[in-house]
Amino acid sequence: MDAYDEELDARREQPGDSGDPVSPLPGGATGDVPEDPAPVAAAGPREASDPGAVPEAPAPAPGAVPEAPAPAPGVVREASAPAPGVVREASAPAPAGARGAPEPAPLRTGIAALSLRYQITAALALAVVTVAACVHLGMVFLHVAPMNILTKQHGKAIDDWVYPEFEQNWKLFAPNPLQQNIDVQVRAEVRTGDGGERTTGWYDLSALDGAAIDGNVLPSHTQQNELRRAWDFYVASHDGENRPGGLRGVLSESYLRRVVVLRLAREHAAGHGETVDRVQVRSRTTNVPPPRWSGEQVPGAPVYHQLPWWSLPDGERTGASA
Repeated sequence: MDAYDEELDARREQPGDSGDPVSPLPGGATGDVPEDPAPVAAAGPREASDPGAVPEAPAPAPGAVPEAPAPAPGVVREASAPAPGVVREASAPAPAGARGAPEPAPLRTGIAALSLRYQITAALALAVVTVAACVHLGMVFLHVAPMNILTKQHGKAIDDWVYPEFEQNWKLFAPNPLQQNIDVQVRAEVRTGDGGERTTGWYDLSALDGAAIDGNVLPSHTQQNELRRAWDFYVASHDGENRPGGLRGVLSESYLRRVVVLRLAREHAAGHGETVDRVQVRSRTTNVPPPRWSGEQVPGAPVYHQLPWWSLPDGERTGASA
């Protein structure tokens, strides 16, 4: 009991009660309290010793932006207005599924909008139209194409399909590709310097033109077409008995004769002191061998078409001068 009473008496004796300002010092010593303590020195012990004191926020540095204090638990902070001149970004809208609203079903169009039964019907009709179009195009193609294995075997079926509604009056491949090799050959009757005559051998002019074209990147039009067109012109304007059909027939004969005479002069058919008096032209036709898979049989022997001798006028005779 004595110790308790002493402690109670010590608590009651506070500075200012008895008029003697005393304060406890370390080690139990007592002393005078200064009348004007420094604010900084006095504030430090009080803030540290007073459990209910709220510390003041330190002053912000110049130019620094103070951070907003965190809200107390349970307090809802109001949205602050944006600063003047600051544009606030709009938040992205929440997806449709997040709002709970059901997404609308996609709108079906075309065949997909039909029921299954009508979809099957439309698919079958489309298939029939496609097959019919392909068959029609194939029949018309075979009708206008050159003669081949399919047209030989199924020519009647093709004609029944085409005629009369789909008749064609033009050819897709015109002129038809040649299936024969035609060589134009010529020989000459030469008068010798002593008044005699001799006949040269056959000059294959087509083979000579082919040899000149072979390996030539830019062959001339003359090398490729002059002799061939001259022979085609002659055949088209003469009948089977080599009789000309009008003025064009006579002109074609003169044109072909001049061409072969120039070729004979190029090949030096007439020797020194000789002249060419007459010429004779013929064609040698051989069939192009068919491919092995076709099974087609064609004769392999050449066919000759020989023309009569043509006497040369004085202006067309050529040869070496005496």
